Amino acid sequence: MDSATMRRSSPPSFSSSASSGGAKRIVRDAIWVLFMVVFLGTVLFWIVMPTNTYRNRYTTLMFTFPVLFIACLGCVYLHLGNKSSEPRGGKNGMERNKGLAMWKRPVLVRGPLGIVSWIEVAFFVMFIALLVWSFATYLRNSFLNIERTGPTDGDKVWEAKLETSGLMLGLVGNIALSFLFFPVTRASSVLPLFGLTYEASIKYHIWLGHIVMVLFTTHGLVYILYWAVTRKISPEVMSGFDGILSMVEWQKTGVSNVAGEIALLTGLGLWATTFPRVRRKMFELFFYAHHLYILFVLFFVLHVGITFSCIMLPGFYLFMVDRYLRFLQSRNRARLVSARVLPCDTVELNFSKTPGLEYTPTSIVFINVPSLSKLQWHPFTISSNSNLEKDKLSIIIKNEGTWSQKLYQILSSPSPPNRLDVSVEGPYGPASTHFLRHEKLVMVSGGSGITPFISIIREFIFMSTTFKSMTPKLTLICAFKHSSDLTMLDLVLPISGTPSDLSNLQLQIEAYVTREKEPTAQSLKQSRAVWFKPSSFDEPLSAILGPNSWLWLGAIISVSFVMFLILIGIITRYYIYPIDQNQNKYSTASRAVLNILFFCISIGIAASTAFLWNKRINAKEAKQIKHLDGLSPVHSPDSGFYNAERELESLPHQSLVQATNLHFGERPDLKKMLFECKESSVGVLVCGPKRMRHEVAGICSSGLADNLHFESISFNW
Repeated sequence: MDSATMRRSSPPSFSSSASSGGAKRIVRDAIWVLFMVVFLGTVLFWIVMPTNTYRNRYTTLMFTFPVLFIACLGCVYLHLGNKSSEPRGGKNGMERNKGLAMWKRPVLVRGPLGIVSWIEVAFFVMFIALLVWSFATYLRNSFLNIERTGPTDGDKVWEAKLETSGLMLGLVGNIALSFLFFPVTRASSVLPLFGLTYEASIKYHIWLGHIVMVLFTTHGLVYILYWAVTRKISPEVMSGFDGILSMVEWQKTGVSNVAGEIALLTGLGLWATTFPRVRRKMFELFFYAHHLYILFVLFFVLHVGITFSCIMLPGFYLFMVDRYLRFLQSRNRARLVSARVLPCDTVELNFSKTPGLEYTPTSIVFINVPSLSKLQWHPFTISSNSNLEKDKLSIIIKNEGTWSQKLYQILSSPSPPNRLDVSVEGPYGPASTHFLRHEKLVMVSGGSGITPFISIIREFIFMSTTFKSMTPKLTLICAFKHSSDLTMLDLVLPISGTPSDLSNLQLQIEAYVTREKEPTAQSLKQSRAVWFKPSSFDEPLSAILGPNSWLWLGAIISVSFVMFLILIGIITRYYIYPIDQNQNKYSTASRAVLNILFFCISIGIAASTAFLWNKRINAKEAKQIKHLDGLSPVHSPDSGFYNAERELESLPHQSLVQATNLHFGERPDLKKMLFECKESSVGVLVCGPKRMRHEVAGICSSGLADNLHFESISFNW
């Protein structure tokens, strides 16, 4: 499922379009109010759950229906939003968002949580308060019950309280686990309702993962201590005590300790590879170890049973829908047209796409090259613009790791391959962009961090050229290590598509080369390109669920869940009930396995049907593009390269050169440059090394300039 593939219509030109837009805004406002009512009701339910007011009935629907209903509401909300025009900028728009902008200002910059805004701190404190409240309330009620009725199984009072403490830690860990999968659902309809994107939410997944593992590890250690002091480590020790759980016992009904221990061990193995020092030095180990989440979730469900698993089911359900759609999309081989090799150890990959595939600036795709690694998928920001380049999607890859180094060596070799198999997932990106609300945009980049800003500049080129609309002033501050890296500025203007005109764009580029005091011979080398032969098995990139992807996603979520309930109802009525007779005789593990099985079957049927239906429609566009590919001139087989300078001569590079100031042997004085911005609203975007992001965030959060509004674009926290 690609979240950034909706068509963005041009600004309405007629009164009928304006009235239609007004009606859509009313409907969206009504949906948002309904969403808030359901969301606040769900929060209230979470608060009440640990108290004696809560009764454990209808658990499946009580936990799953509100969240899945919100997800479906989000699909309709986002579908209507993608049919509307971009928000208008200026003072009025900023006045309405001034209060929210203050909450988005960074408050923590260099702490263990990374760059954190006031609103993130507020939600984090509320989440921790929910966990503390739940644990304290669970513990208080359980301790009162022990003191009132006395301990069971011959335990002493303090031993019973120790076991209860371990149990309550597990229940609280289950609450944290229920939020874990929301941030990593790439095509999420829930995150945009909170103004979040997938790439910006990765840090929340990291926070939640640490909290979950701390709680579950403590839960396991407390139980091991309890089993040790009560001599319940093994069944042999407790042979004279029937019905008492031991550390290595797998009960037919109820909680399975062995399954919980396996889940904890797999979780610990996964957790050990997530710490920054391990993740950065051994990324492949981190990547492969993360697949242990499958075993973790499976044995967690077997440990607690499907009833208690329902508390984390909604987030995992939405994640599985997204994961299966990504699997379907990744089965296709993308049509890779060409690659541009830059002298700065950078390559630009150009894919063929259908005109119906549209995406917003700063969107990303994940790519897999089987010849390098069959399992590794890497995210890259899209540098092209779907309005300027209707039939092409481009990404830029810097040689900065083992995987990218192998790719660069293949493409820059004297005899590059005439084709390269590549699979693509995405695009994923913000549901809408709000750059126009600022009077000025300052984009600060380091090295390959310039990539997302290329897509933003191209978006403004399109708007200023096509609609002659007013755009914010643009300042690009880019820092490079070597003068050869300046060739990345050639990528600002597209080679093909709508003619680029910078005359209506207020663009200023300040380029800094930090390690050289003058251009070198390496910087004078020209870019080269490799053209790839088309294959009948290649497919142009297309929207996996068509132009109405959000509506299709909502249909998949709702239909698959209804199908899941029907299948579980049938199997319970005609298979489980005749055996169980409501006497808790049927195996807890078997019941959990059946639920997981129908869980997967329902998602598979609904998602596959939607995918195949839209694939048939996408195939028509793909045939036309393949026909055009067949008419394209065939390059000489003697050389896979062409001189990129010859093609670039026809582009308006003179305007770009005039807009660029080069600085050698120095670093940008970011504090001075940002404080010199006197516009009432200045959007500050930064993408680059952690040190640069922290410096810019510190400047914007200093309180010395209220007109600076910070936003970081990065997967690293």
